[in-house]
Amino acid sequence: MNGKNRTDVQPGMHVKIVLKEDQRTGKLTEGVVKDLLTKSATHPHGIKVRLEDGQVGRVKEIIG
Repeated sequence: MNGKNRTDVQPGMHVKIVLKEDQRTGKLTEGVVKDLLTKSATHPHGIKVRLEDGQVGRVKEIIG
């Protein structure tokens, strides 16, 4: 699962996201999903989420 489908991402999941300021470098930030911010079913760059620590970014990887 790569985080492009909204149905694959649920609150409480452990994920790696790319923050807006890290999009050029591709640096990933790890955390636990608090809220789903993307309303559409899919997004080509990943579903936008808010982590429990307040950081916002797009899901690049779901950690099993």
